This record gives sequence, structure tokens and C-alpha cells, in this order.
Amino acid sequence: MEFLKEYIDFIIFGILGFMSFIVVWFSIERIIFYKQIKFSDFSDLDAFEEAITKNLTALYIIYSNAPYVGLLGTVVGIMITFHDMGASGNMNASDIMVGLSLALKATALGLLVAIPTLIIYNGFLRKVDVLINRYKVHQK
Repeated sequence: MEFLKEYIDFIIFGILGFMSFIVVWFSIERIIFYKQIKFSDFSDLDAFEEAITKNLTALYIIYSNAPYVGLLGTVVGIMITFHDMGASGNMNASDIMVGLSLALKATALGLLVAIPTLIIYNGFLRKVDVLINRYKVHQK
């Protein structure tokens, strides 16, 4: 329990930080790719669609799971607070509130990762639809 007490914040924040890095990396990659796209480089619609949707699944996975990673941190933080409260035998309300409020920061960070990623993902889905329509017009 002491290991979790010491390192849970670092573990959860590290995972969410890595997820954020992946979102930024893939978003920049997609923006650059979309700006440089040439319809003539693709022989058919399937190859084109595969190329323009690359990495979007990773964004979907991140926005879907970041809140759960944050929630996991919160649940573990609450468990640690209750464990410490039970072990000490002291029912000091201020210690409980501090422990619970610190635990909730993991959920907040998970949402902070998920919400912008959802917006970015939906923006890219719209761009994919537009590019597919333009490809179809270009192929006629």
C-alpha cells in the first residue's frame, strides 16, 4: 500500500502524459499529411481511405480510455485515504477531505486529456469525409 501511496500520482500522470504526447504527435502528423495529400498517389478509394484514416484509431482509443485511467487513479487514491483513515483510527474530517480532493485530480486530468482528444478526433473524421468526397470527384 505504501508503494501505491507514494507513486500512484506519478504512474497515472505518466500514463496520461504519454497519452497526451501520442495525441499531439499523431495530430501533427495527420495535419501535415492532409496538407500534402495528392489524389494521384492513390490507385483506388480503399487505398486512399486507409491512408487518410491512419492513426485515427489511436486517437479514438485515447479519448475513450483517458477518463478510465483518471478514474482508476481516483479510486486508488480514495482507497488509500480510507486505508489510512482506518489504520490511524482517527476520523479527522480535514484529512479525509484533503485525501479525497487529491484523489479527484486524477479524474480531472483524465477528462482534460479526453475532451480535447475527442474534439480533435471528430475534426479529423470530418476532414476524412471531405477528402473522400473530393477524391471521388477527382476520379471522375
